[in-house]
Amino acid sequence: MRVNKVYNRIESITGNVITVRANDVKYKELAQINTRFGKSLAQVNKIEGDIVSLQVFAGGQGVSTGDEVRFLGHEMRVSFSEDLLGRIFNGSGEPRDKGPALTENMKSIGGPSVNPTKRILANRMMRTNIPMIDMFNTLVVSQKLPIFSISGEPYNQLLARISMQAEADVIVLGGMGLKYDDFLYFKDALSKGGALSKTVMFIHTASDPTVECMMIPDMVLAVAEQFALQNKDVLVLLTDMTNFADAMKEIAITQEQVPSNRGYPGDLYSQLAARYEKAVDFADSGSVTVLAVTTMPGDDVTHPVPDNTGYITEGQYYLKGGRIEPFGSLSRLKQNVNGKTRKDHRALMDAMIRLYSSYKETLEKKNMGFSMSRWDEKLLKYGELFECKMMSLSVNLSLEEALDLGWEILADCFDKDETGIKSDLTDEFWPKK
Repeated sequence: MRVNKVYNRIESITGNVITVRANDVKYKELAQINTRFGKSLAQVNKIEGDIVSLQVFAGGQGVSTGDEVRFLGHEMRVSFSEDLLGRIFNGSGEPRDKGPALTENMKSIGGPSVNPTKRILANRMMRTNIPMIDMFNTLVVSQKLPIFSISGEPYNQLLARISMQAEADVIVLGGMGLKYDDFLYFKDALSKGGALSKTVMFIHTASDPTVECMMIPDMVLAVAEQFALQNKDVLVLLTDMTNFADAMKEIAITQEQVPSNRGYPGDLYSQLAARYEKAVDFADSGSVTVLAVTTMPGDDVTHPVPDNTGYITEGQYYLKGGRIEPFGSLSRLKQNVNGKTRKDHRALMDAMIRLYSSYKETLEKKNMGFSMSRWDEKLLKYGELFECKMMSLSVNLSLEEALDLGWEILADCFDKDETGIKSDLTDEFWPKK
């Protein structure tokens, strides 16, 4: 075992970055800095010969050039046990909830993704009781999906609802750059909703050190993987991956790296993929499913973070106007499970989206002053009912209830032969008046 190296001279202090001369040190290794104000963790983020740069978690304020730097000989680790459930931690793994620190059974974070031979193809639905997900873009166990949004949309409220309603054994929530009010919202919502007892939270607020923001996804995914190995279905919720990428950019600028598109580091794709690819359904154990909010600055889907994310993930949900949009939202794995739910699921889903598209065209005609036909009036009525009863995020229905409601909406607006659905399905499922 390597003896921990101790150095008593810091070469320079620039913001939150310190440099020392050291040998036999590894990238991402942790160090402990003993200042006159106490102890602080730092992480190696650059090595050039014997010049080692470290990012100080608590910031460079209070650190002096004569302080002791002790390298710990390992990367960041997180404790794993059932005691994690119901607890809240920061990006360093320290308790935020005033509970006891957990120091046993430490697991390394940021390891490689699971060997493909240990995986099975995604083939199980994860219910959320949100019709725009369950019915129209089904979330599948072990899927990785982003929620594309803009600032101001209720994406944190959506994640809180999913955490309370999803059919998962364990929820692991990672917050990056959260406003303190948002952190309290998650805490209160999960507590009142009865989901806190099966939830582990790792929270980085906007006032916390930047380096801790970068730790959150790895902390969350390391814990999720350990629970999955205990034969549990784990749902990972991350918000907001754009803040994670911005933290990477800030540290890359500090390291004087050559910037890529819009100032982001050149390995942005690889860094995002390394986290998303942790989604897995183990052949002989549990699973990890990943839902991650990605905010789009200026509603620009070509921004480097959503643009790179789209190449990694298996679809996306678009959150716009407080609703999950049916156009643009996509779950590429939904066909793996739609045929196993109810035999009318796929046909009803296709018909309702097709008719909603026709409603959008009719609405545009109406706004331009064109006269409305009888068919147009039916479409206008249908579109209003669809938006109110299906698209509203306040709707809480099981998949079967949502399918039945879909038939009721169609029957309220159209005749059987106007829906384009096969007669054997309409004969069986069309509501009896």
